[in-house]
Amino acid sequence: MAGLKELRTRIEAIKSTQKITSAMKMVAASRLRRVQILVDKNQGYSENLRRSALRVKTEIEMEEKAKNIRYARPVLLNEKKNPQKYDLWVFSSDRGLCGAFNANVAKKAAARIYELLSLNKHINVICVGKKAYDILRRRFADQNVTIERYNLDMHGLTYPKAAAQLAEKVLADFLAQKFDVCEFVYAQFISAISRNFLCEQVCPLNLNTEHLDDEALNLINRSGDAFYEYMPDKLTVLTNILPILFNDNVFKMLVNSAASEHGARMSSMDNATRNAKKMISELTLKYNSLRQSAITTELIEIIAGAEAI
Repeated sequence: MAGLKELRTRIEAIKSTQKITSAMKMVAASRLRRVQILVDKNQGYSENLRRSALRVKTEIEMEEKAKNIRYARPVLLNEKKNPQKYDLWVFSSDRGLCGAFNANVAKKAAARIYELLSLNKHINVICVGKKAYDILRRRFADQNVTIERYNLDMHGLTYPKAAAQLAEKVLADFLAQKFDVCEFVYAQFISAISRNFLCEQVCPLNLNTEHLDDEALNLINRSGDAFYEYMPDKLTVLTNILPILFNDNVFKMLVNSAASEHGARMSSMDNATRNAKKMISELTLKYNSLRQSAITTELIEIIAGAEAI
């Protein structure tokens, strides 16, 4: 009977765990729905904003080439020819129980760090989230890499306010010349079970036309048969667009990382709940088998005793 008692204890413990994982799954699903709305709404806005900035910048470059002149570039487009100081912002979670999410973020960051080390660059890693900070600090303890943690307290902050706070911090460091290039390592949200881990340059803004062919470049300043006109001039328009685009890039990466984390946690807790259900079923079957065997043994003993009398 000791075996039966042990099985009952295990079944009750797993049932308690199943309740916890099921609750965590529902909480993660609720948070994911809220953040996913922001991701979906931002996607079209972000693409149109980037396309507008790229169009104005391209038109300025075409005008410079045609008139053989050179305009002063806005601060956010000032790139150094040979950058040496890199700031690498890594977005992970403060808590676990989200599968391989944090490990994959740290893996992507580590790959970029090794690449920059091979080029003899000075690297400063800023981790938003405890998990990636712990992983990278252990991995690069003996390397010439500065790793620090940035505490982004989301309690009482909406995602736009948090993104504005981050953007202000990055821009202030850029203007103070604390780094030459700033890159973000984050998870791009695709679906609740799918995400891409990317490393993108955030500052200075990277607006290139390498993906456009000659025909697209010639048509970039028109929409159908209509041409774009600018009031005030193109350079002023570009100068006003770039800070908005910069803030939007930070916001986009922040909400994508949050949505990916909640999706990973929801998927992980769903798998844990299913596994708990399977274990309960197997243990219950084993428990019933042992109980039936014990009952049969007792019946045999009673019958044998009665026949002996």
